[in-house]
Amino acid sequence: MESLFFSDELLSRKRPKWIDVDTTLAHFAIVTYLVDPDAVRAHIHPRFHPDVIVVNGRTFALLSVVPFVDQDFRFSIAPWKKWRFGQTNYRIYVTDSETGEHVAWFIGTSLDSLTVSIPRHLWKLPWHKADIKFECQFDSIARRYDSYRMKTTDSWANADVELADTGKAPTELKGFDSLETGMVLLTHPRTGYYFRRDGRLGSYKIWHDRLQPSVGSVISARFDLLDRIGLVESGAVANVHSVLIQNRTEFTIYLPPRMVESHAVRAV
Repeated sequence: MESLFFSDELLSRKRPKWIDVDTTLAHFAIVTYLVDPDAVRAHIHPRFHPDVIVVNGRTFALLSVVPFVDQDFRFSIAPWKKWRFGQTNYRIYVTDSETGEHVAWFIGTSLDSLTVSIPRHLWKLPWHKADIKFECQFDSIARRYDSYRMKTTDSWANADVELADTGKAPTELKGFDSLETGMVLLTHPRTGYYFRRDGRLGSYKIWHDRLQPSVGSVISARFDLLDRIGLVESGAVANVHSVLIQNRTEFTIYLPPRMVESHAVRAV
């Protein structure tokens, strides 16, 4: 993989307007797995190919589960109206063959809010209603979590994950030539693509500042979705690549999502 950098362009923020969203994310974690590239290809559009790294002589694609709490989800047009809910994204790191950009491919999202019906039906996003509970204790002096657990039930993607937090910044990410390359790829994809619920290709863009996460580890993890689609066996921890945790960060989501023209359409 080529070297990647946090350039001014990558970090620049377009001013949100109208229905664009600003939100403060809490308990933000990126739990990344090493997965079979061939297995991944069955779940992404042919326009994209998996980003791969070599670990112990084997080639792997990378998939992350990203849980967090939207603390104050608010539209630019009405910033005084705020929502709070848990959310978990399932994403694969891929390269767009048309633009060469490293982007995130979203398998789908669990959302603990009745408002999920809006993006699900209006924009055909692969978002699903869930009950999501966080049990987290953050030590603001030590700047690390004493405990971190997220549990999702009544969802297409039931999950239960418990993490440990060192409170220390990462110094390397295995399989990457530099820490910065790994951090750009895993923490900073600004464009996401996905199969809409009608099988067509969709996309949306986000912004957030450069993350300053600490290194964590998996105590236990069960992600039923990943087991069901054959990417990560439930409870497996040997294939965890990394865990990055950040107590709080600001995000901007640019709406509405757009439909992307494509000859390949997934059967619904």
